[in-house]
Amino acid sequence: MRPKNFSTRYYSSKQEKKIAKAVGGKQVANSGATAFSKGDVRNDLFLLEAKTHTEFKDSFSIKHSWIDKNREEAFQMGKRYSALVVDFGDGENHYLIDERLFLELLEHLREVNNEHT
Repeated sequence: MRPKNFSTRYYSSKQEKKIAKAVGGKQVANSGATAFSKGDVRNDLFLLEAKTHTEFKDSFSIKHSWIDKNREEAFQMGKRYSALVVDFGDGENHYLIDERLFLELLEHLREVNNEHT
């Protein structure tokens, strides 16, 4: 359980730092609010948009506009991939990717595991 006396920005920044460390990326200053730097975390391949609850919730409403905006900004920044990262308030990140990327991942995993379709 998270303490309630911290601001939403505190939890957002904590999540962004955790994602950046996990993906070998960098947290974007001001959560991408500048004209040149978008998204919340970026690395060589991805632009990631982070969303978190400040306390545990069993559900998370995802807006289609978040996905569209992240995909468009990733393209503008020359990133091949985009993903939405959600934390239900328990500190665990879940990455939401599109079908194209999922199929690339599936193909790669099959190759790594020597499984062919």
